[in-house]
Amino acid sequence: MTSVVEVLNGQAPAGIYQAEHLDVEPIAHQALQRGWHCQVIDGSLIVDRHEALAAFGQVLDFPDHYGKNLDALADCLAELPRKTLVLWTGAHQALADLIPVLEDRALAEPAFAVFVAL
Repeated sequence: MTSVVEVLNGQAPAGIYQAEHLDVEPIAHQALQRGWHCQVIDGSLIVDRHEALAAFGQVLDFPDHYGKNLDALADCLAELPRKTLVLWTGAHQALADLIPVLEDRALAEPAFAVFVAL
């Protein structure tokens, strides 16, 4: 299983990964030290795809015109100006609808990774 540290250090590609547990504070600190922007989404508060889309917009500071749909998510992710790590705790099924868009963005630069705690 790929670890957050491997991704932060460039030893593994950015992407969408599952983790058994995410110790958020130390990971966020390590990300910052390595020049990554790191944000956390508490998935236990998410009940549907609309809320999942809204959560990404909020933590990644998307512009006011963000439409909270999959196309708008893809567009805003494409405009991220720096390496970005999202830690999704309390996984919820609503995230599954977003995975294809997140995976596509993970293939581009700057690096983008999402770790989802099971």
